[in-house]
Parts: sequence; C-alpha cells; structure tokens
Amino acid sequence: MAKICTVGGQAVMEGVMMKSASGIAVAVRKPDGEIETKYTPMRSKAQKGTFLGLPVVRGVVVFIESLTTGMNTLTESAKIAGDGIDEEPTKFEKWLSEKLGKSTESVVVGLAVIIAVALSVGLFFVLPNLASTFIFGKSDVSGIWKSLAEGFVRLAIFIGYILLCARVKDVRRVFMYHGAEHKTIACYEAEQEMTPENAMKHTRLHARCGTNYLFLVMAVSILFFALVGWNANVLLRLALRIAFLPVVAGLSYELLRVAAKYDNWLTRAVRAPGLALQRITTKEPTPDMIEVAISAFNLAMSRESAQ
Repeated sequence: MAKICTVGGQAVMEGVMMKSASGIAVAVRKPDGEIETKYTPMRSKAQKGTFLGLPVVRGVVVFIESLTTGMNTLTESAKIAGDGIDEEPTKFEKWLSEKLGKSTESVVVGLAVIIAVALSVGLFFVLPNLASTFIFGKSDVSGIWKSLAEGFVRLAIFIGYILLCARVKDVRRVFMYHGAEHKTIACYEAEQEMTPENAMKHTRLHARCGTNYLFLVMAVSILFFALVGWNANVLLRLALRIAFLPVVAGLSYELLRVAAKYDNWLTRAVRAPGLALQRITTKEPTPDMIEVAISAFNLAMSRESAQ
C-alpha cells in the first residue's frame, strides 16, 4: 500500500506552498534564480475532539482557512517573485489599517479575500440564479428541474472560468507549479528519493487536490439545492443558496475525504470528474519548478518531524 502524505499544497506565484499539520512552508524562485523559503507555524482550528473538528463543520473551517491562507501566501509569493518590490498602499488602505489596528498588509489581504468571495458569489450564484429565472420565467416546470438547471448553469460557468484562466500566460505558470506540487507529493508517496528526476516520472493528477473539492462543491450543490426546493422570489432563493453554502462545503469536504481514502468503483467515479479537470488546472512542470516544490515539501516535513 502506498504511503499517504499528510502534507497538502498549493501553487503560488513562481513557487509552491506546502501545508503540514503544524505550519506552512513556502518556496519561491526569485528573479536571480535563488530559491527563497519561509516557514510559518500554523495549526488548523478544526482539531479532533473539538466542535470545529466535527464532520461537516471541519469542512467549513478548512474552506475558510484555505481561502485566507491561500490569498496571504499568494501575496507574499508575488512580493518575493517580484524581488521584494512593494506597491504603495492606497489612502483608503492606510485609513482602514489605522481604524482596524492591523498592518496594511493584513488589510490588503482581507480586502482581497472579501472581493474574491463577492466575485465568486456573483459569478457562481447570482448569475446562475438570474439565468434560471430568465430561462423558465413563470413556467409550470417542476421546481426540482429548475433547481437542477440552475446547478448545471453554475457548473458550466465554473468549467468555463477554469478554461478561460488557463489561457492566461501567468496563470499557466501557476498551473505548472500546481503540477510540480502534485508530482512531488506523488514521488514521496511512492517512497522514492525526492529528486526532480524522480518526481518528473509521476502523474500530475492527485485525488486530494483542491480542484476535486471545488468540483464536488458544484456537484453537491446541484443535488442539495434541488432538495431544498425552488422559491419564486429571486432574492429569497439567492439568500437560501448563500445561507446553505457552508453546509454544501462541509458535505463536499467529507465526500472528498472518503473518495480519497478508499479505492473502489464508486470512489473512482466520484474522483473522475475532478481528476479530469486537473488536466486543465495542472500543467507539466519543468525540473526547476519541481526543485522549488521539493524545497517547500522538505521544509514542511522537517518542521513537522521536529514537533
């Protein structure tokens, strides 16, 4: 049986972040070719034996932590990859920093998270909601069919969004680092020496990838909201969709865990769509990209074993 890696990763600007149970390791290739690494101790609040560690609840916690940590790490990696050049904060950001008593960087990351969530809600909830209302209007079609149609519109937008992102040059490089992250973890799980040459031989697709999770969120939402029902009031229907999103995220997380843990025809079927999408969200990396991923991985593992 292959070794299961407890470290999960994320591609960042010109680098990779690897997260263990005790902290976050980031490795970024600087413009001069040097690899800069950084480790930040951090434990998830979704600890076993606590309320936040309960099934479904832990999925919501992990989702929120991943969003904030991911945005923070992307910001940090962009600074390193840009040779440490910082943009001057705006007057509004400085004002918020003074009022909230937080650093300007924390305020910028916080604003970025808020904007990202707002755009996601608009793109994946408001737009499908309005589209389904336009398609069916006041027809007598069953509410279940209307909800299913709304869900499939949401899924189509999600896939289209990924395809569009993949055409952007800078995003394609991030997707290559995403592939490097997966190959590195696969190399470790195959119990081979952690070298770029060995890692290059492995698949860039992984069952516990965030892409799988996002697809499951979309898929579970289709079935879940079909059961919740259809309300003729557009605003009330949208409010219900947003209110139940944490439940959908939590259920999707549990489904991802089960699908990654077991290997049978059912779990393979659950994993298949997410793995197919990874052919878009990951690209074949270069050996020097894998070198960066291995640096982050080794740092995360060394700090984990030192705990």
